[in-house]
Amino acid sequence: MKVLIVGGVAGGASAAARLRRLDEHAEIILFEKSSFISYANCGLPYYIGGVIADESALTLQTPESFRRRFRIDVRVRSEVKALYPGRKTVAVENLESGERYEETYDRLILSPGARPVRPPIPGVDEKRVFTLRNVEDTLRIKSFIKQQRPVAAVVVGGGYIGLEMAENLFHAGLKVTVVERMPQILMPLDYDMACEVQGYLREQGLRILTGESVTEFKATEDGLLVRLEKGENLRCDLAILAAGVAPDTRIAKEAGLALGWKDAILVNDQMETSMTDIYAVGDAVQVRHFVTGQPDLISLAGPANKQGRIAADRICGRDSHYNGSQGSSVIRLFGMTVAATGINERTAGQKGIVCDAAVTFSPSHATYYPGAKNMTVKTLFDPASGKILGAQIVGFDGVDKRCDIMAAAIRAGMTGEELAELELCYAPPYSSAKDPVNMAGFVIENVRAGLVKQWHWHTYADVLKREKTAFLDVRTEREFARGHISGAVNIPLDDLRERLAELDQSVSYYVNCHSGLRSYLACRILMQNGFDCYNLSGGYRYFEMVEKGGGFDATPRHACGAAIDRGGGQTP
Repeated sequence: MKVLIVGGVAGGASAAARLRRLDEHAEIILFEKSSFISYANCGLPYYIGGVIADESALTLQTPESFRRRFRIDVRVRSEVKALYPGRKTVAVENLESGERYEETYDRLILSPGARPVRPPIPGVDEKRVFTLRNVEDTLRIKSFIKQQRPVAAVVVGGGYIGLEMAENLFHAGLKVTVVERMPQILMPLDYDMACEVQGYLREQGLRILTGESVTEFKATEDGLLVRLEKGENLRCDLAILAAGVAPDTRIAKEAGLALGWKDAILVNDQMETSMTDIYAVGDAVQVRHFVTGQPDLISLAGPANKQGRIAADRICGRDSHYNGSQGSSVIRLFGMTVAATGINERTAGQKGIVCDAAVTFSPSHATYYPGAKNMTVKTLFDPASGKILGAQIVGFDGVDKRCDIMAAAIRAGMTGEELAELELCYAPPYSSAKDPVNMAGFVIENVRAGLVKQWHWHTYADVLKREKTAFLDVRTEREFARGHISGAVNIPLDDLRERLAELDQSVSYYVNCHSGLRSYLACRILMQNGFDCYNLSGGYRYFEMVEKGGGFDATPRHACGAAIDRGGGQTP
């Protein structure tokens, strides 16, 4: 059996190694148009910033080591130009010599990956405008920084690669501005969670412009001028274009393979394309989203590796299936960790999926043990079944661990009540007896059991329009004086029972504290004394965080004017 693999890195290299483990006698040829077949794609920005000092550390397998270990014919600097399914051949060009030839196959695996999107912006091809896809791109940027000693950079795009590049350019000594056309950075997050990240990055020294677009790159005598849609001109020495990626499927399209969303290659759950004996894996294929069940594009190394393994299994007669991607991802920015899995509220709305959210604020480990740091956990769930649909976590220590638990819970179809029951490892340096994951489960359990009703930051405008409502803040007087929801009255939790007579039972109370815990306790007191009340999910700190991020102005459906009062206040 002769198997050709087009593209290395995650999907292709994984498929090649798996094939050899399953079939010692197969003839396997891997084509890669770059000089590297298996490298740490996600590590590339960190080499530019100096966090990874040794260039060789980026390479997981060299062509030579791959040949020696797996006896695979590795042909780097070889680009597959065309595919001819009728005669089962591919056309290859040796990029070093210019030689062109055809290679036959019995089975073919396509792993061409994704290419950086280059918007049709005037000047986008200027030599100081870089993209980052492979090791060669990384070396070009690193060399430019070393030789030209730039002072300022503009990063176009606030996704994972864009922000990793922004941080590492900052570490390399540059003044960095991030330009993102959407109202927020990090689109896997909901707007409210992104506000916390944006605020933190600005504190670290990055300038972040959201809701803004680049209209032109213009070379100048001393660098580059970046013109923005709203009129500002940014002067810099280099720009990084990180405006997203698109499936690199030209040869598949020209060969007549069936394509799906954004021209991604259509495959079944065994990674088979529409043509016999041709498989496709990685960033170039359309997948089924595990939560929504609908077609999606998810460009992540983990799914690509699994898909490569499944394609190899199928070629060798094993009955392996790919059951979908849920987009589990994590990023570290300066000291902060941001992780997400499953769907967010925005996706739920687009797909017509009914969901509710529990926002909790929990310490990374027992607070009596030194070094505990809080994390914000937003858990999406189906209010009817309690099934977990997604999670987003922003914090410092232990974020990845909790998001991994949430990812496993989603894959297992678990409910909020089952999160509450999870028995997780506990010792003071690592967690609390009630882990942040358990806490999210407790909130979902309480909401679904009717023990508490919630209100969310984005419903503030709607609450203002309702009759017979009031905002009640149960924090201390000192906390209240530092800032509170406009129009709120202040009765500290510990005084609430003695002051119930000051409240009107014909009024619905929208209650808040700092994080949502004390206000939950307040709601339990109020409900058992005949009051109608709602607990602010995430608490005042969350509400204020979104307000500082521009949330009440940035998104029209959330507009509500001055939401926070910085002084004064009312008493009943």
